[in-house]
Amino acid sequence: MPEENVVETDVLVLGGGIAGCFAAIKAKEQGVNVTLVDKGYAGKSGQTPYATGYMVFNPEWGDNLDIWMNYINKAGEYVNNREWAEITLRESYARYQDLVSWGIKFQKGEDGKPLRSTMFRGVTGAVHLVDKDFAQVMRKQAVKCGVKVMDRIMAAELLRQDERVVGAIGISFECYSLFIFKAKATVVCVGGCGFKPAGYPPLSQLTADGEAMAYRAGAEILGKEFVDTHFTRVDDPGIIGRRVPPAGRGALTPGPEGPFGKLINAEGNKIPDRPPGVSTYPFTYLALEFETHAGRAPIFSCSDSAGKATMVGGAALGMSVRKAEGIWTVNTKCASSIPGLYAAGDALGNMQNGAVYSTGGSALAGSAVTGTRAGVAAAEYALQTEKPLIDEKEVSRAKEYVCLPVERKGGFSPRWVTQVLQNTMMPYFILHVKHGERMQAALTIIEFLRDQLAPKLFARDPHELRLVHETKNMILNAEMRLRSAIFRTESRGNHYREDYPRRDDTNWLAWVTLKEENGEMKTIKKPIPEEWWPDLSEPYEERYPFRFPGE
Repeated sequence: MPEENVVETDVLVLGGGIAGCFAAIKAKEQGVNVTLVDKGYAGKSGQTPYATGYMVFNPEWGDNLDIWMNYINKAGEYVNNREWAEITLRESYARYQDLVSWGIKFQKGEDGKPLRSTMFRGVTGAVHLVDKDFAQVMRKQAVKCGVKVMDRIMAAELLRQDERVVGAIGISFECYSLFIFKAKATVVCVGGCGFKPAGYPPLSQLTADGEAMAYRAGAEILGKEFVDTHFTRVDDPGIIGRRVPPAGRGALTPGPEGPFGKLINAEGNKIPDRPPGVSTYPFTYLALEFETHAGRAPIFSCSDSAGKATMVGGAALGMSVRKAEGIWTVNTKCASSIPGLYAAGDALGNMQNGAVYSTGGSALAGSAVTGTRAGVAAAEYALQTEKPLIDEKEVSRAKEYVCLPVERKGGFSPRWVTQVLQNTMMPYFILHVKHGERMQAALTIIEFLRDQLAPKLFARDPHELRLVHETKNMILNAEMRLRSAIFRTESRGNHYREDYPRRDDTNWLAWVTLKEENGEMKTIKKPIPEEWWPDLSEPYEERYPFRFPGE
């Protein structure tokens, strides 16, 4: 049996990116004990260290709230949560000031003022980080204010008592030992979800751990139909995640055509302007998939710095548009539907942006804002809650779930099952150019992995034990993603269905959540408040100026 270590704390924060650090620091400032646990190394793990821009809304800089909100509403195709969008805008500047006070530097102009660029269609704006190690500065700030930071421990299962979450069990990577975290409140900040794609380095660590634990504990999860794809170079897939390429490669200098230069198809025509009428939304990232599906691949990037390079999509395989997936929040304090459980950052599903990533730098700003709100709310909850008395049966249940793969003498390797999962979900015609029949076929395979292979996964050491749980979580992520996409019978933003190529405002001005009921995954439609609807008397072409293939 593994060695056991018990850690008691008021607030347990899982994940050490910008959301986790904000949550931990802000909770500690409320006068409670805080422990931050990271699967990797807090300050170097996940997507935060790859970030470059931070969206800031500041009326003193001339920003107009109505203009920004109207832009986000239309760009997000009217399924953004307007309350959360406004909260993020209004609080982004205060969080920016926090970052500056902690010693994080941003680019400045010749006048010494923050250098800000307008994003996408010239409405919203973002400031840009100077230090590539800014996430480590946040870690130092957390330690400085008294947060206990524990690295290389994967939280694998939440602990429940009296219908609330009271901590978690973690796996050490250093040796075969367990950490039993007993907490009054738990904040999940473990980032987004993915299937370990080769083309986007941060996703190799983000395997839906937080969502999977919360789902098993009874929480609702926001639907995952609005996919994020990203494209990258075939000769150097990891380039999408780096600001500066390796020595000998041309620098990625953003220009009029973007950091990869002009994109052309096999016929030599620029995309996404071809074929005529197809959406030129810069946020959908689906242009390569549309061209490929039309038989005009391969796609090339042509720029002075990179030369001619073959490009492929799917670099963010298994991830959604930021804030369009995650643990569903029941209020603006980032609380889940389970008492004692909170979430922030990309692990929180609040539909801040809507159906597309409409505002550059909003992922970082949204994570800072929700991290702050979750940390404060979790601390307030902890201050009003007695120390949890956890039934030993619950601890035994969680330990058995976590350790069973090590007790098995044989079965299936998590590496091999992960490959099967990737091969099932990777083709562009499953998650990007969707069709109900194809997705149902893929779901049949995923259900087989869930029912027949996942229970027989085995591990020979602590590293493989981590891989087993990551694989199980990714299988759950795949099922959620397919069920959400099958359920939403329309196209909208980053969700394109070949069999339903138009937006359907009558039926689908709504969000989708998923919840476990009697051992089955249930899809739930949550209508958007009618006061947030677009003017349905306005012609469709004016409401949605961008076209999908087949409309």
